[in-house]
Amino acid sequence: MVETEETLEEWKRLEPEFGVKVFLTVFYSLILILGIVGNSVTIRVTQVLKQNGYLQKNVTDHMVSLACSDLLVLLIGMPVELYSATWYPFTSAEGNVPCKIYNFLFETCSYATILNVATLSFERYLAICHPLRYKALSGGRTAKLIVFAWVTSILVAVPLLITTGTQTHVLMSRARTHHNLTFCTNHSQYWGLYRASIFVAFMVYIVVLGVVAFMCRKMILVLKSTMAPMETATGSSENSSKHVSDKVKSSRKQTILFLGLIIGMLFICWMPNQVRRLMTAAIPRSSWNISSIRSYVVLHPIADTFFYLSSVLNPFLYNLSSRQFRSVFVQVLRCRLKLEHVNRRTVNTSRALHATTRSLQPLLRSLRRNKPDANTCSAPQTDSNPAVPKSQSPHTSETEV
Repeated sequence: MVETEETLEEWKRLEPEFGVKVFLTVFYSLILILGIVGNSVTIRVTQVLKQNGYLQKNVTDHMVSLACSDLLVLLIGMPVELYSATWYPFTSAEGNVPCKIYNFLFETCSYATILNVATLSFERYLAICHPLRYKALSGGRTAKLIVFAWVTSILVAVPLLITTGTQTHVLMSRARTHHNLTFCTNHSQYWGLYRASIFVAFMVYIVVLGVVAFMCRKMILVLKSTMAPMETATGSSENSSKHVSDKVKSSRKQTILFLGLIIGMLFICWMPNQVRRLMTAAIPRSSWNISSIRSYVVLHPIADTFFYLSSVLNPFLYNLSSRQFRSVFVQVLRCRLKLEHVNRRTVNTSRALHATTRSLQPLLRSLRRNKPDANTCSAPQTDSNPAVPKSQSPHTSETEV
């Protein structure tokens, strides 16, 4: 495509300034480091909790799959983002095939993240709302759900292998060629397929978000309904079970908080990126003017920042919703694991209670021995009172007791 010298200057104005490039590089690097450390430690923490009996295997598998997809999003997307969108926005030196592979892998890992959140929510939905069905369908369910999430993500991303690639725009003056603009973008000859794939992917995002919100609402209602009877519990064991009830209510409140944060994160962090993608599918690139390109260039870093933050926030949400996860997370960071196995911890607690009971036995025996002596000493005091007849002393003693 041949353009004028004036158009070349307008294209140059679209490139971010040097200070903006440095800021985005530092900011993206911080996100990348936090994401790699957070998700790597999360994988280790889930394994430690599972080995010590604090976390079920199915929940561990979902969390590991989610952390792996977040790691791949950061490792695949961030370096390419810094090079091709920040420092050299109009130069795609990797070639046509790497451009296709990059778009395919990035789309696969991105949608694997949101689908892993959906399968984890579905697993918790069955456990909380339908516990009998959850136990009946326990055989191989988690593995099938994780495979379903990744296979669906691959199917969503397959059209990008066909519809994307590199395109070159040659900018020329009257005398000579000035600049070559090379983009990793969608091909105009496959515009219909590309447009359909983007809209289908957007519908998958909306449907998953709606289904997860529905399941979370059901779980919140069930958790609230089970918390209500605890507040009205009475009887002889009220004092002994009060501490346990407080722990159960606190744990369920943390679950409700975690689910609400997940829904908010998916909506806030993914929506700007979906809007950017819809811009590319609404109008063919050949019909874009400088104003449209300028709007896209401004939206691109904002949408990508929120999108990459979604891959960093999951470990923080785990730490926010679970005190035990937070404790083990810090221990793994310090390389000082102090967590005992749940069975050994139970045995140690039982031994401590047994030792406490044995140490109190002499005191209880002495109290039992001293009780008759107190009654014996109280009788002469009653008899010595001239205001009370001797015949009424047994009745008076029984009322006082």
